[in-house]
Amino acid sequence: TDIKGNLEKINLHGKRADAIVKGMLQHSRTTSGEKQPTDINALADEFLRLAYHGFRAKDKSFNASLKTAFDPAVGKIDIISQDIGRVLLNLINNAFYAINEKSKEAVNGYEPLVTVSTMLLTASENSLIISVKDNGNGIPQKVLDKIFQPFFTTKPPGQGTGLGLSLSYDIVKAHGGELKVETKEGEGS
Repeated sequence: TDIKGNLEKINLHGKRADAIVKGMLQHSRTTSGEKQPTDINALADEFLRLAYHGFRAKDKSFNASLKTAFDPAVGKIDIISQDIGRVLLNLINNAFYAINEKSKEAVNGYEPLVTVSTMLLTASENSLIISVKDNGNGIPQKVLDKIFQPFFTTKPPGQGTGLGLSLSYDIVKAHGGELKVETKEGEGS
């Protein structure tokens, strides 16, 4: 039993190390992608559906309501769509993880919901807000300052590398934007 237990731990930590190395390679990789006019609303919608089906493939019991509120005035914005897509995928997956955790412990009547929205700020400056909102448990105040640090994760071993938000933060910064979080414990982020 000791050997079996140790083998399981070695396997688990080996997979985690593999995920961390892959994440580090993504982190250090410089994309040769050029900014191109991209329909942000279509991109956000595509990655919301992609993330949902990906999450359901891993956990058949997972279910959530998806809501979109796309500003039609957003139109096309110059971005590296592959990179922004990765940011959206990460944020949406984090939202799904949060609502899934809350639904496991929630009392009857909890309706898991993820909302993705866009809003044009100024057309002349190509500036907008993309928002990913969930009604999960929120982020505890004690870890809020650390969430954008590389390798920090609140997920159990094997569930997250701690590179997702760090990588997303860097991508958004490289696009001249900023990544902000608003959260209320017990209510969502």
